[in-house]
Amino acid sequence: MTVKDVRRDTVDIPENFERLREVIEEYRDKKGALIPVLQKAQDIFGYLPLEVQRFIAEGLDVPLQKIFGIVTFYAQFYLEPKGDHTIGLCMGTACYVRGSQVILEKIKEELGIDVGQTTEDLKFTLEATRCLGCCGLAPVMMIDDDVYGRLTPDRIPEILKKY
Repeated sequence: MTVKDVRRDTVDIPENFERLREVIEEYRDKKGALIPVLQKAQDIFGYLPLEVQRFIAEGLDVPLQKIFGIVTFYAQFYLEPKGDHTIGLCMGTACYVRGSQVILEKIKEELGIDVGQTTEDLKFTLEATRCLGCCGLAPVMMIDDDVYGRLTPDRIPEILKKY
């Protein structure tokens, strides 16, 4: 089963490009338009594949290389579709010392993905973060807005089943 079998790719939906065309028209003559257009494009498509970047480049008359440079520089932009649920595992000092690396290995094993990847069914995206501000609960992870602390590897399967 491929990603496209699970969910229709947002790039294949013509209405999304029409919405993006309207955004480009709204921002075309405004200074500093590129970042807001990229943000709105990602809201529309869920990520910024090359086809969308090319469409923005042509619409704003900006070199594609500049757009690609911005998209790959800022962590807020994604080149691949993200999962329905984002897992952010803290790898900061307190969490790392208390075993977040072992937790990370368990999550990777359960989901069959590495950091920065999304499961094929687009259910989960795994990210390593630097600090979630919950050092007293280390090791800590967030799934969407839910915080899980004092993690042990054996808790990971039951937590993932909730989603």
